[in-house]
Amino acid sequence: MDLHHLIRSLPDYPKPGIIFRDITTLLQDAEGFRVAVDQLVAPFAEKRVDKVAGIEARGFIVGGAVAYQLSVGFVPVRKHGKLPWQTIGEDYELEYGTDRVEIHTDMITPGERVLLVDDLIATGGTAQAAIRLLERAGAVIVGCSFIIDLPDLGGAKALNQGDYSVHTLMDFAGH
Repeated sequence: MDLHHLIRSLPDYPKPGIIFRDITTLLQDAEGFRVAVDQLVAPFAEKRVDKVAGIEARGFIVGGAVAYQLSVGFVPVRKHGKLPWQTIGEDYELEYGTDRVEIHTDMITPGERVLLVDDLIATGGTAQAAIRLLERAGAVIVGCSFIIDLPDLGGAKALNQGDYSVHTLMDFAGH
């Protein structure tokens, strides 16, 4: 099933020149959502995965479903200040400034094999920060799975060059 038609493209959002790829239209379609989750899981179904880590916020939705399908635990990778207990974090560069992602200190047992999941990979900055954070916590990254790749921005390529297995369901040209 081709899922491209279930992605809403919003020109000039959040700023002029950007085309926002909205997965909420995919999420509302029961068959499409099921197919997407199955396709995100497929390359990792025969590998040992102990946990799925999902990046805030759409990665929570997708990652939670992938974790359920794999019968493993879920690790929320959140923006700074959102988690209620002890955290470790990783700063990363944005176009204008920095941001930070965090996890609870007890989410990863050293040596656990973790699949990173998000809705979209663009420049890869957030995914790379999440990987560094998870590895610092002791995780072994078994792969990264995204619904959408924006190959013109180079994020998936950067992860592949870092020896991380990247699986995407579709790509869109541009930003």
